[in-house]
Order: sequence, then structure tokens, then C-alpha cells
Amino acid sequence: MSERISTREWDPTETEAEETDETHGCPECGGKLANDTEHGEVVCQDCGLVVDEDNIDRGPEWRAFDAQEKDEKSRVGAPTTNMMHDKGLSTNIDWRDKDAYGNSLSSQQRQKMQRLRKWNERFRTRDSKERNLKQALGEIDRMASALGLPDNVRETASVIYRRALDENLLPGRSIEGVSTSALYAAARQAGVPRSLDEVAGVCRVEKDEIARTYRYVARELGLEIAPADPESYVPRFASDLELSEEAAGRARELLSNAKEAGIHSGKSPVGLAAAAVYAASLLTNEKVTQSEVGEVADISEVTIRNRYHELLEAEQGLAMA
Repeated sequence: MSERISTREWDPTETEAEETDETHGCPECGGKLANDTEHGEVVCQDCGLVVDEDNIDRGPEWRAFDAQEKDEKSRVGAPTTNMMHDKGLSTNIDWRDKDAYGNSLSSQQRQKMQRLRKWNERFRTRDSKERNLKQALGEIDRMASALGLPDNVRETASVIYRRALDENLLPGRSIEGVSTSALYAAARQAGVPRSLDEVAGVCRVEKDEIARTYRYVARELGLEIAPADPESYVPRFASDLELSEEAAGRARELLSNAKEAGIHSGKSPVGLAAAAVYAASLLTNEKVTQSEVGEVADISEVTIRNRYHELLEAEQGLAMA
């Protein structure tokens, strides 16, 4: 006599609930118990008595909204990231020649680990496309660190570069140029822009090539990037100059008046922001020199003086109106 074998998947939480329901009853009223997995409690369905609490949640730590998303997710391993060419799915071998307890390895073991690292790196980059991506993402990470940009900007820049690589936009252009333009675009999209001069100071390509490649990539990929807002530069400049929040607020007020007067059109947002910070420092008696502001903003003192007078004239004009 053959036995029937069930093909339904075993669910540990369901089994536990069934065992709880069948073998135990409510100690208060004898009613049926239910396993509340959302709150980690065993509750009587009749009288509401909480019989047990702080149960182990054996479910996943992530949420899935459809069957496909549930199948794609896993409980093991670190989350994937676009900031690595293999999305962080491969193995990393630590460069330190130490074991799990912090003890140094013997010379024979060190030689073995060195060979493993070499072969591991070779297997991680199997073709020219992966080598290209690895070099570009390394450049993006290096430049983002030098510019003090957050992880979300690095992630966005990595996605932009991947799209450019998939769309075959790299032939005729350098890896450094496209990766730099991707980082520049990502910073503007995230609302933490850096000027072309600042970006050019940490990259390995000329300023003109960055601008030219940026325009090409943005056009071909259809990136929607709004013009940089001068106010987005104010917090960083004020922080570098150690100005108070009052001065930063006054600088934003000056820029708001300039927008209302319409004098910001066609002007460099970095120059306007630097001039606003300089004017605000004078108005709040936290005096800084034009050379100090110019060094922080990487802009000339002549530009600061010109924008400074324009900002004050715009504010006086609005006050008189």
C-alpha cells in the first residue's frame, strides 16, 4: 500500500501555530489559541488573553508586495549595491594577513592567501566590460570621498555610469571623463551640487572635457537635471567658514531677494552663493575676508565683489518698492 507524499512546502510558523492550537487551550476559558506572528504573541481567540509573548519571528526581515519580489529576495548575504562592479555578490579576501582571532599568519599561509587574492581578482573581472566598470566605479568612489559626497550620490552616479555603458556611450570618450560627468550629474540631482572647478580639482581630466561629456551623457540618457540652486551651496560654505546659522539664514534671504528681483538669471550659482555668504557675514558682524570666501568657494575675489554689490542693490530696491 503506497503512501501519499505531500509536496506542499513546510512552514515552521504554521506548524508551531497548529501545535499550539491542537495541544493547548486557553488557561483562563479553555478557548482556542492563535499565534499572532505580527506581534510575536499567542492570544486566546475567545477572551483575548495573551498566553505567551516575545516569540521568535521566523519570517523574513524584508517585505514583499508580490510573488515575483518575494522569490527574488533572500535572507542571506549583504544587500546588493550598484557601487561595486559585481553588485557586491562576489567574495572579498581581506588584505590583512591575520586569522579570525587576529593572529598573524605564517609565511606559508601568507603566500597561499596572496595567490588566492590574485585568482579571486582575476575571476571577479571576467571580461573587458567588467574591468571597465570596476575602474570607473573605483574612480567615482575616490572622487566622491574627496568631495565629501554621501552614499546616495555615489549610488546614483554608479547607476548613471552603468546606463551609459549599456547604451554604448563610451567609445571615443575616456572612462575618467564619463565617470566624472556621472558623479557631477548625480550630485546635482541629489541637491548637493559641486562646481565644475571643484570636480576638476579631484579628477584626472580637464574641466572642458567634463563639461562636454556631461552635456553629451545628460542628453543621450535623458537626465532631468534642474539648474543648480545658489541656496544649495550656502550650508557648505557657511560651515567651512564657521559662520552661525543666523549668517546662513541671512545669506539665503539675500539670494531669495535676488531671485525675486530677477538678477540671478545668467549668473554662476557658485558666485552668487559666495557673495551672499560674504554679505551675510558682514551684516551679522561675523566678518570674513573675500579671499577666505573665494578659497572656500574656489572663485575669484572680483566675482565675489561684483555679485556682492548686485545682491545689496537688489535688496535695497525691494525695500524701497
